[in-house]
Amino acid sequence: MNIGNNDETGEMVLNAAPLDIRHLSEGQLASLGVSEIAYLKPVVVNGTPAFAIHAADGTAMALAGDAEVAMAAIRQHGMEPVRVH
Repeated sequence: MNIGNNDETGEMVLNAAPLDIRHLSEGQLASLGVSEIAYLKPVVVNGTPAFAIHAADGTAMALAGDAEVAMAAIRQHGMEPVRVH
């Protein structure tokens, strides 16, 4: 079973069909992990090193001056941080 969409009551509905990742649409693939994973990317802003925080789909979410602070912020929002090198 895999998790499906919310029903009209807002409850999560389970789908009976197994998930076959070989047949995901581009949109389904892009949305995998969006609400569970955020990644850190080292950047330079105005000559100062920083860490950009992005959702799994690449959407920019925040900027932090320190990797540990960025990871704590990600975890505080119930997501798992991943570093991009």
